[in-house]
Amino acid sequence: MISRLGSLRAGDVKQVDAWHTIQRLNIMNDLAEHSPVLCGTIPLGIYTEHSDLDIILEVHDFPAFTNKVRHLYQHLQQFNLKEKWIRNERVIKVNFTVEGWMVELFGQNKAVSHQYAFLHMIVEEELLTRYPHIKETIIHLKQQGHTTEAAFCEVLGLRGDPYEALLKFGKDDGIIHVP
Repeated sequence: MISRLGSLRAGDVKQVDAWHTIQRLNIMNDLAEHSPVLCGTIPLGIYTEHSDLDIILEVHDFPAFTNKVRHLYQHLQQFNLKEKWIRNERVIKVNFTVEGWMVELFGQNKAVSHQYAFLHMIVEEELLTRYPHIKETIIHLKQQGHTTEAAFCEVLGLRGDPYEALLKFGKDDGIIHVP
């Protein structure tokens, strides 16, 4: 799967730069107990100049996680931490900038393999493998302001909430299997 962090080392210039930044931050080791996974456009090679490093995490103890990320990253530029509810689930988002990269840590009280960002990436990766000709269209739509999910839905002709529609498509097509 393209989404494995190590594959970035063999990627294009931007992917290699992302890999080096993640390595220098030591983020995957420092947050290993939370099963961090780099998701999104960078590992898939469909990034734009505004793409960030999206790292999803499994977080059960929100106060302990908050303390840990404050200790590790609060000194970095544009550090921001907030808790909120998305789809009736508590999440924690931590943003900061380092080495020219915007980084977003996104934690939920569920396995990373069941989080939307991970599931979307699996579906998107499969679609890019099946239909490599859509890559440039996806990037173009993203440059016009579409989210990644909305760009894929546009290409596939899916309607409704793009986050839900892409998951439904992935399930219906047998790409992902989640409860």
